[in-house]
Amino acid sequence: MPVTDPRPVTEPRLDNLNVSECRRVGEVLARIGDKWTMQVIAELGEGSRRFNELQRAIQGVSQRMLTLTLKNLERDGLVSRTVTPSVPPRVDYALTDLGRSMLQPVRALGEWAAAHIPAMDAARRQYDGRETG
Repeated sequence: MPVTDPRPVTEPRLDNLNVSECRRVGEVLARIGDKWTMQVIAELGEGSRRFNELQRAIQGVSQRMLTLTLKNLERDGLVSRTVTPSVPPRVDYALTDLGRSMLQPVRALGEWAAAHIPAMDAARRQYDGRETG
């Protein structure tokens, strides 16, 4: 019979992280916050997509940047790549369970950003006015 730890599993807290752990969190946040990742995650949140479908859906992304973004997300375990042998081969991208677990926080962050754009624009105008005045 396996021995289990009776203590409850707790989520890591940012205020309890050491310097090394903070750097790792920073790496993850940099990946999530880059220009294309949030859009790829959001698009794949609607279901699996082929490369060209993703490229058409994500306005402005180049083939190279979409390829790099998908490779990084696959490497991080957030996206799966499935090749179906056919002529030409069919390649589908989908969120993994780990990737799907990001949908809610990514959407919440996007909604927060959209709701606060006017306040941030006003703060920038005020700040910039101080700099020139």
